Amino acid sequence: MSGAGDVDLLNPFRQLRAFPRDVLVLSLAMFAFSLGFQMTGRYLPEYLTALGASAFIVGLYGTLGNVVGAVYPYPGGRLSDRIGSRVALTLFGVASSLGFLVWLVAPTVGTIQIVGVVVDPWVWIFVGLLFAQAWKSFGLGATFAVVKQAVPPGRLARGFASTEVFRRTAFLLGPLLAAGILYGAVTFTAGFRVILMVAVGAGVLATVAQHRLYDASEDTIGDEFTGITDVVADLRGLPSTLRPLLVADTLVRFANGMVYVFFVLVVTQLREVGASAFGLSLSPPVFFGVLLAIEMVVALVSMPPAARLAESVGLKPVVALGFAVYAIFPVLLILAPADPLIFGLLFALSGLRFAGLPAHKALIVGPAEAGGGGGVSGSYYLVRNAVVIPSAALGGLLYGGVTLPTGVAVGGDPILAFATASAIGLIGVAYFLLFGEEYDAYA
Repeated sequence: MSGAGDVDLLNPFRQLRAFPRDVLVLSLAMFAFSLGFQMTGRYLPEYLTALGASAFIVGLYGTLGNVVGAVYPYPGGRLSDRIGSRVALTLFGVASSLGFLVWLVAPTVGTIQIVGVVVDPWVWIFVGLLFAQAWKSFGLGATFAVVKQAVPPGRLARGFASTEVFRRTAFLLGPLLAAGILYGAVTFTAGFRVILMVAVGAGVLATVAQHRLYDASEDTIGDEFTGITDVVADLRGLPSTLRPLLVADTLVRFANGMVYVFFVLVVTQLREVGASAFGLSLSPPVFFGVLLAIEMVVALVSMPPAARLAESVGLKPVVALGFAVYAIFPVLLILAPADPLIFGLLFALSGLRFAGLPAHKALIVGPAEAGGGGGVSGSYYLVRNAVVIPSAALGGLLYGGVTLPTGVAVGGDPILAFATASAIGLIGVAYFLLFGEEYDAYA
């Protein structure tokens, strides 16, 4: 078997052509929606503050995102198993495109009163999130199921690497496109609304394309959902090999969730890190897009060899590497001096967290039975994301503090928030190294 050292970085794109048509169509849709998400999602905390939201409100936004991430994948996976991936993904695509549109019109709506209650424009960002996350979260089970039924067990990591590399090419292009738009904009808000227009267009095109091109004849249909007993049965039926992974993953993701929405604010407001390159002066928001692109370059370069490496050394070491980067990045970021080169190196390090992602997905879905990939992955993410729900709100409290209804102000400290996050993440890494199990096909 080829080792990691002879990996062709273009091979994941070639492999897509060798996989069934469904995987290719899915990957194209993933690319388009990821382009929309990556142009918008990482900048939304900045958009919220521009619309008048406080740091605590930004934390609540992150918590709502965690709620959506916890609630959506399970019904999405069950619905995909029941009605087929084509119909499910089409529904999710329409909802996500609508969410981008709500974000676009939020400043136009402005501050209004509804039944005597003042509604600030940032509230519509919360409303839009409920729709925008549909394809990403509802469709999670569908994407797992499609790859599961199309790829042999011993090549699951490589199959996920092919789809992930293709999708995350949009993670590279999205921030660069966003940075270019913001560079030419008069204000951040005006530029970001242009970005949202592009996201709406990408979502509509992806929805139409996947509906017309996806071959539903190969879909496997699971059992009919009969109620909450199915949820309990699916949770109890999670393969035993997933339980240590689930505990460790939950700790790592809780830690990341505490500070993830504040990464952009650290760069643009707390440290105000800009840069000059090729005769261009890059403002902090523009430079943040460049940092995200650097992160994705490293991710794209590292995922294929990491997936190959997993076939030699097993999934567990590769997953542990990704967890470790998740854990140490927050404290490094918050303590780093406001130097563009250092921030560039830190975001390059952050890109290594994606190296373990294909192996991580293979470790989740590998033990699932045929036709049940959506249910297993949905159950896994239901548990993980439910526990992670309060992380961003806690991070917001630690980061910026809050004024209590009594008028008492509780101060915050960004360093405390980020250091606490890293400590929790490192506990998760240690737990996984001690108790994590290997998937038999890679043992």
